[in-house]
Amino acid sequence: MSTPIGREVLLVPVEEEMKRSYLDYAMSVIIARALPDVRDGLKPVQRRILYVMRELGLTPDSAHTKSAKVCGETTANYHPHGQEVVYPTLVRMAQDFNMRYPLVDGQGNFGSVDGDPPAAMRYTEVRLTPIAMEMLADIDKETVDWMPNYLQSTEEPVVLAARFPNLLCNGGSGIAVGMATNIPPHNLSEVVDALIYRLEHPNCTLGPILKLLPGPDFPTGGLILGTRGIRQAYETGRGSIVMQAKTQIEPLDGGKSAIVITELPYQVSKARLIEQIAALVKAGKLDGITDIADYSDRTGMRVVIELRRDVNPNRMLNSLLKHTQLRTTFGTILLALVDNVPRIMSLLDLMDHYLAHRRTVILRRTRYELYRAKSRAHVLEGLQIAVSVLDEIIRLIRRSETAEVARREMIRRFGLTAIQADAILAMQLRQLARLEQDKIAEEYRALLREITRLEHILTDPHRVEQIMKEELLTLKEKFGDARRTRIVAREAEEISEEDLIPEEETLVLITRDGYIKRVSLDAYRSQKRGGKGVLATTAREEDEVEHLFQVSTHHYILFFTDLLF
Repeated sequence: MSTPIGREVLLVPVEEEMKRSYLDYAMSVIIARALPDVRDGLKPVQRRILYVMRELGLTPDSAHTKSAKVCGETTANYHPHGQEVVYPTLVRMAQDFNMRYPLVDGQGNFGSVDGDPPAAMRYTEVRLTPIAMEMLADIDKETVDWMPNYLQSTEEPVVLAARFPNLLCNGGSGIAVGMATNIPPHNLSEVVDALIYRLEHPNCTLGPILKLLPGPDFPTGGLILGTRGIRQAYETGRGSIVMQAKTQIEPLDGGKSAIVITELPYQVSKARLIEQIAALVKAGKLDGITDIADYSDRTGMRVVIELRRDVNPNRMLNSLLKHTQLRTTFGTILLALVDNVPRIMSLLDLMDHYLAHRRTVILRRTRYELYRAKSRAHVLEGLQIAVSVLDEIIRLIRRSETAEVARREMIRRFGLTAIQADAILAMQLRQLARLEQDKIAEEYRALLREITRLEHILTDPHRVEQIMKEELLTLKEKFGDARRTRIVAREAEEISEEDLIPEEETLVLITRDGYIKRVSLDAYRSQKRGGKGVLATTAREEDEVEHLFQVSTHHYILFFTDLLF
């Protein structure tokens, strides 16, 4: 068989090719798809969506724009993996039950905590939230690196400046090849306090941080049982955090009671939970539930589980916690990309990487602003020279045949630089009038003060840290809110069969013929006149009670025998 002209067939072992190709695929998924960057807490697709929305001018004070336009721009220019990937990511960033601090302000049907799907992208509309603008702030001041897009036609930011600590506040999840990440969200006010403490005490241990940042704060509220899992996750990067729904027991008419659910564990679907409970009732595994009703509305969640009159509500709640998602665990994995390398980190590591990123951003921003200030001051110095010899400048320009001739002559006669000469030629004469001269002088003095301030920042690390604190405190003042998830000190314990049995006093009878029977103490006491009492409990008339014990249904009874079984 002949080989086509210009092509060469290379024979390679299939094992080597499989290993190399799979490794390339795995690294592509890990770096470019599934894991967030430790600095801004965003996956590439999230970062690209936010950047596209900024380029489209979708600021918080602008009108909403169709999601299809955002997804189309993102796919066409930056993320060539299809709108089937882009739109679900956009939707999630707008869901307040998934994101503790949404980055996208959505208008239309973006799904619900019931698990309802969002409307198609041609119907929904989006714009950036104010907190997303904090993520994008200063990226036009050379604070971050840029790279070519996949078409080599434009550039995109490698990472965002991220004034808002997104990874700590919103968390993140993703499944890569051979690894996964699952970082819980936290409260912004607590994160800010912890970051400032870490800035002031760079060698502190986890203990003081936990006093300021006691644990995750999920968007759906609920409870966290115990702190053991939290500490383990924050120390090692892995740990299980037990979450539980917020419930209360309410009395109903006719002596009945109901279990009312007002908050669910994070990422538990209310609709699926109700279906799960109904299936358990139908299967006979939850006996005593007469009705389940969902009264949730815009003011909050309210799911009412009505019980039979004879059912102990606390025991039923224990059964629900054991058999349904009213109690579940959040498997924490603090894994993110550090210099494009996946790393499992402690909470202190995450905080340190964020603070280091912000320090770099502030220094790069300051250098950029200093360069711009010095460049403008240089131009103003030339304008001041021009004002002092204005008549000569005007005559020189009028005599010159071209702008280039005037430019060279100004440089020669007045000692101006090319930049200063170009600025003078670009100005209108009225801008050099007496009033404008005063404005030029005042602007120049203000610039000198600004240059001094910026140079001080670059030479004083403490000033950089002070700016970091000020920006964090501003975030807290603008966006800080109350904690939603309550942390209960009591550790979650395994719900045993004993917890599912109502505790009540009872009689245990052992007859002469070896029969054993349990009788409720209340039932025994309620016998009317003429009743046969204990004798009525025997299996046969000629049998009689030999032993009688009053015990609780939670007591254990030991039996000894000399028989071999």
